[in-house]
This record gives sequence, structure tokens and C-alpha cells, in this order.
Amino acid sequence: MSINYKDAAGIEAMRVACRLASEVLDYLTPLIKPGITTNDVDRLAAEYMVKQGTTSATVGYMGASSVPYPKSLCTSVNHVVCHGIPNDKPLKKGDIMNVDVTVIKDGWFGDNSRMYVIGDASIAAKRLCSITFEAMWHGILQVRPGAHLGDVGHAIQKFAEGQGFSVVREFCGHGVGQRFHEEPQVLHYGRPGTMEELKPGMIFTIEPMINAGKRDVKEDFKGGQYDGWTIVTRDHSLSAQWEHTVLVTETGYEVLTLSAGSPPLPSFVTSTKT
Repeated sequence: MSINYKDAAGIEAMRVACRLASEVLDYLTPLIKPGITTNDVDRLAAEYMVKQGTTSATVGYMGASSVPYPKSLCTSVNHVVCHGIPNDKPLKKGDIMNVDVTVIKDGWFGDNSRMYVIGDASIAAKRLCSITFEAMWHGILQVRPGAHLGDVGHAIQKFAEGQGFSVVREFCGHGVGQRFHEEPQVLHYGRPGTMEELKPGMIFTIEPMINAGKRDVKEDFKGGQYDGWTIVTRDHSLSAQWEHTVLVTETGYEVLTLSAGSPPLPSFVTSTKT
């Protein structure tokens, strides 16, 4: 499958879809606190999507799984790396959680995720969330015409591993547009100057999954049965993830999944587009 470069109309449609995806997370931010269940988070998001005129990309999505995904978003708590399915277990003080939202607006997909610290968490948990956010941005800063996807992955890996953390290898970012998952695959590790050359009009996600312990992951067999989706750290260590959708511009990058409530930029980042 070849890369689908976006024209001006496609880029503008993606700006809208991605902003709306980010606004779902804005809406959820003050509501996520100790005692709420991840099913509550899913229901609130689904209701908000109806109000904003979007639909969830995840409900019924199959991907490589044999089981349709049953919910409107993913909630990955503590040692869950990705694709956690919302349930009725209340969140407790000290939990960390990734909420991953993809909406569809007029046939275009906006994809993003953020970490949430529930109440107050340990210094180690908060540091993991912060370093993962910064790792994502180190990758974003590599995006410009003529650079390569290996530059993005290398920047993320070098920073995260330099902080004593590990980078999950089995899951990656991806192209996105009028399909949920398009080419290219965006690895969060690698060597500079390798893989696809970046060209204007490319739109893809950068979404590193960073573990506090070893990088190894496994399917989560709760009660001896796999739900088809949930991935956890093999050593039960905490995991964090942040995600933005990024456009390659003529001069650099533009982060598309931004809205009024987006988290402040790291100190080493001066702009959301170059």
C-alpha cells in the first residue's frame, strides 16, 4: 500500500477532524478523577462525539484482531500498554491512564491520546508520563521534508532510553487520513537516515509507548482468556503513551491534534508548527 499524500482540501479536513479529536480529550480532562470508571469515561466521550457531530472510529473496528473493538475509545491503566477496553472498575488515586480517541468527521480520521494522572501519583509514575510526553515531542521535532522516519524513531529512543526507560517495539504510529490506518508505519526506535523519506502532504501519528521496566509486552489473559485487544507489560511495570497526528509541511511540521485544552508544550519546544 502506497502513502496517501494529502492535498490542500484533505489537509484542511484533517485539521478539523484532529481538532475535534483533541476536544474530546479536553472535555474529559476535568471529569477524570478517582471513583469514575473507564466505562463512564467511554460513555461521556460517546455522548460528546454526538454533540460535536463526529463518530468513533473504534466501535466495531477489527484491525488485526479477530474480535470487534466494543467501545468508543481506549483506556489503558497503569501496566496496560495499549488498547485497554473500558470497564466498570473505578479509577483510584495514584493510577495513571492513557485515553486514546479517534473520531471520524466527514470521512476523515483524527487520532490522538493523552496521559491522565488520577489524583496524585508517585513521583516515578508522574516522571514516566512526563518523559513520554517529551519523547513524543523529540520525535515531532525531527519532522521536515528530507528527513526520514528513522530520524523520528531514533530521537524518541535515544531520549527515552537515556532517561532509563524502554521503548515498546511491537506497536507503532501510522499514516492516517480517510482510513484509520494508512502507510507509513512510524516506529518509535531506529537509526537516523533510514526508512521512508518525509515529504510535504504526509500525515501520520507519533505515539510512543514507553515502559518504566523492560520493553517486553504480552497479551492480557485475564481469567485465562484474551479479550482480543488488551496489551500489558510483561514485567507488570507501568507504561505510558502520548499521541499526536502530525503533518509534514513545506518547511517542517504542523501538529494537527491541538485544541484549547491541549497540554503546555515542553520547555524545549517553541512552536506547534514550523
